[in-house]
Amino acid sequence: MRLLVLVVLSVALMVVDARFTLLKPVRSQMSLVLMQSYWITDLPQRLWQGVASQFGSRTELVAENEKLKTENLLLQGRMQKLAALTEQNVRLRELLNSSALVNEKVEVAELIGMDPNPFTHRIIINKGERDGVVLGQPVLDARGLMGQVVELMPYTSRVLLLTDTTHSIPVQVNRNGLRAIASGTGNPERLELRHVADTADIKEGDLLVSSGLGQRFPAGYPVATVKEVIHDSGQPFAIVRAVPTAALNRSRYLLLVFSDGRTAEERANDAAQAQEALDQHGGGPIIPATVPKPIPAVVPAPAVAAPVAAPVVTTPAKPAATTHPGKPVAKPPAVKPAAKPPVSAPATTGGRE
Repeated sequence: MRLLVLVVLSVALMVVDARFTLLKPVRSQMSLVLMQSYWITDLPQRLWQGVASQFGSRTELVAENEKLKTENLLLQGRMQKLAALTEQNVRLRELLNSSALVNEKVEVAELIGMDPNPFTHRIIINKGERDGVVLGQPVLDARGLMGQVVELMPYTSRVLLLTDTTHSIPVQVNRNGLRAIASGTGNPERLELRHVADTADIKEGDLLVSSGLGQRFPAGYPVATVKEVIHDSGQPFAIVRAVPTAALNRSRYLLLVFSDGRTAEERANDAAQAQEALDQHGGGPIIPATVPKPIPAVVPAPAVAAPVAAPVVTTPAKPAATTHPGKPVAKPPAVKPAAKPPVSAPATTGGRE
């Protein structure tokens, strides 16, 4: 009876967890406890690595040091060429008024667990929401892309690998730019390109890189290498199989790519500066043209008011003169000489001149 109750309770919890998000906070808090178990189970390997590093032979250390020096020299030479190509890319993008998509910010994470379900390809890393990780964030190792973050916890995250059957990524052939969709097959050593035309220019050995069209993975990172191309004249699409470039089953240290934040800020700053420069360049001649227009409109207003006041003073003298001669006869001549001298004086002066 007790077993039956536990089974029913387990099934109910699984259904609630699958259909609703009520148990998500509980799962996040339980991850704190599970993180301690991951650390305890990984402790023997850490101790063994520490002891092995302490008692390593001097010959192996010298040989490893020489190998690292050689690799460092080769990488520095490649970096010099990459720096020139990067600068050239930046100049070309400036000519096209496009934003730069280089120099992403990355953070190192460590693999601390794997999903025991054989039908899902998921891993657990030691970086979570408290470290700034977001859903959908790309994850890669030293060789290429590995997957993306699909579940967040306070101090850990769950990553879905490229080879999972539910995962797809837009890619392009590095040789000619042919675009395709790489989907997982459930096999950690194989990817499959879906709906590739039978006449498409793709062959064995081609490198597939991320195209960036899905707005999730940054462009230009290695994804897989084409291993097999099968053409069938009776089928419209070819069968293309590829091998992931990342060591999905062996990589322990991973990189989290933070590319969205800084790229958007640079793009916004560039757009704001360009708009400000355009406004300053176009707004200069327009403002002076509008300023002088109201000034002449205001100046003639007082000039017209002055001459209007002069005729008003002279006009009342005329009706007064016409009104007086109508009533009495003797008074008009007395009023006329008094009114005429001031009026006739300016009139005669103007006439003589």
